[in-house]
Amino acid sequence: MAHDEIIDRYSALARAADAVAELRHGETVLDLGSGGGIDVLLSARRVGPSGTVFGLDASPAMVELAQRNAEQAGASNVRFLHGTIEAIPLPGHTVDVVISNCVINLSDDKAAVPAEAFRVLRPGGRFGVSDVVTARALDEQARQRAGQRIGCAAGSLTVQEYRDLLAAAGFVRIAVTLTADHGDGVHSAIVHAVKPAIGPGLEIRPMRESDAAEVLAVYQAGLDTGQASFETTAPSWEGFSASRLPHLRYVAVDAGSGEVLGWVAATAVSSRPVYAGVVEHSIYVHPGCQAHGIGRALLSAFVAAAEDAGVWTIQSGVFPENAASLSLHQALGFRVVGTRERVGRHHGVWRDVLLIERRSAVSGT
Repeated sequence: MAHDEIIDRYSALARAADAVAELRHGETVLDLGSGGGIDVLLSARRVGPSGTVFGLDASPAMVELAQRNAEQAGASNVRFLHGTIEAIPLPGHTVDVVISNCVINLSDDKAAVPAEAFRVLRPGGRFGVSDVVTARALDEQARQRAGQRIGCAAGSLTVQEYRDLLAAAGFVRIAVTLTADHGDGVHSAIVHAVKPAIGPGLEIRPMRESDAAEVLAVYQAGLDTGQASFETTAPSWEGFSASRLPHLRYVAVDAGSGEVLGWVAATAVSSRPVYAGVVEHSIYVHPGCQAHGIGRALLSAFVAAAEDAGVWTIQSGVFPENAASLSLHQALGFRVVGTRERVGRHHGVWRDVLLIERRSAVSGT
């Protein structure tokens, strides 16, 4: 059977796959749980001869079947891999798009799947899958009923659990769109997310405890400029961590060495419920790396992650003399809302602080 004939048999699937992943000419794509390779062949057609599509499956028999289907279809821009979706046999920063069709909910280690997808994606890469989710936690009877109807609901996550795992892996702009109601609170869904974009050779990822020494070194380097804060000495890691939210912490790193070049983190402004969506942020980029767009990429990722988390106002204080910081923040939608005149002494000099804030057009509207 000719390539086009095989693809035409799945024209409805082709439209669905395009809606989920929005594939582009020349991209590299990875299909998690590729089975007989139909989605791989559909994707290969979308990315064209200059693109590549990898199919990954844990069953050797399925990998062999997919290879035969690809040979029959005459598809030369596809590769099939034997392995698991929890330990993807590809190097980091390899693909532009990760796709999947009703497979992730079957994994026994669901946290590992988005973490691996994040690892193999290039900065700016996209996660676009169809899956089965639940609107709420299901009891075993409801889960069994749903499994009898659609066959792949046994390990489905709630919408919030799905979002939380993607956020923990480092994804931003997370959207879970319900597409079909299967009863008992079980839905088919399209899940989109993005790995934060940044320049070549760099990566933005969640901050880890193992980053402590380098994060504090960047902090101190910023304080040493005299334009970052009234503080003059970086805190201990325990102090740093205790004063900041456990989520909404990101670092920009050298993708090769892993060296931390900048960081951003958030502090709650109040424990009162009315301020639940208001945070104060700090962003530091090593003074020797400030001409590489790291600050803009970090702040963009932070804003997107904050909106995913339901934050409606991000605020901070900036010295008026810190023109670079003011320019960066204003370029990303922050505005000056006031001046605290002579609010504190810094190295014996009274200094003003400009209050800046960004109000979300997504959260709290």
